[in-house]
Amino acid sequence: MIGVIGGTGLTEPVFLEDIQTVPVTTPFASAPVHIYLGRLGSTQVAFIARHGKGHKVPPHRINYRANVWALQHVGVRAVIGVNAVGGIHARTGPGALAVPRQIIDYSWGREHTFFADGLDAVTHIDFTNPYAESLRQLLLRSAADAPVWGEGVYACTQGPRLESAAEVRRLQRDGCDMIGMTGMPEAALARELGLAYACLALSVNWAAGLTEEPISMAAIGEVIDTGMASVIAVLSRAIASYGAAD
Repeated sequence: MIGVIGGTGLTEPVFLEDIQTVPVTTPFASAPVHIYLGRLGSTQVAFIARHGKGHKVPPHRINYRANVWALQHVGVRAVIGVNAVGGIHARTGPGALAVPRQIIDYSWGREHTFFADGLDAVTHIDFTNPYAESLRQLLLRSAADAPVWGEGVYACTQGPRLESAAEVRRLQRDGCDMIGMTGMPEAALARELGLAYACLALSVNWAAGLTEEPISMAAIGEVIDTGMASVIAVLSRAIASYGAAD
């Protein structure tokens, strides 16, 4: 089974059929994680709204451990994370799609690992390549007529505020190409549980200071409204191909 974690702009599995909502109790939260189970064609899909029902949970308050654990619990073996990002690289202007190759984590204070308590031994994971290459290539092949940049470094910032112009300049110097707030610890937690993970990012604005125009939530909303159709198209083709190869 393949899982999708939808972010800003993708809060419901509108691309699925025969949907049922399943509450999953996890060791990491008092409340259950609500997973949408459905299918696309013959492929079974599990979907989680990263920010919760109604898009109310900010990036630094998301229970990433509960979400990833719940997906594995229902039988998911590969996860596509959909993220809205701010663009830094010339290839990541508003409306552009990207499947990043690397990530730098600037977040802090988040519960970021399953390997914290009750261990028989200290456990480390190899995170040299944070995204599963096979899943990245599946997304890129599924782009069809939607141009998707298959490179780039995702900078995960703490949020919920947007960055200052000086912070964006620092991220540029660090080699970052796009900025989001939810890519970590999601990617690392998936690796800890042995799940293939890749990110499909929609750029919704230029990062702070890269244009003279102020960042407008209304303008971001317009990009999300138009760009999410391309995201869903790529997702749908990728899920169908995953199911055919599974």
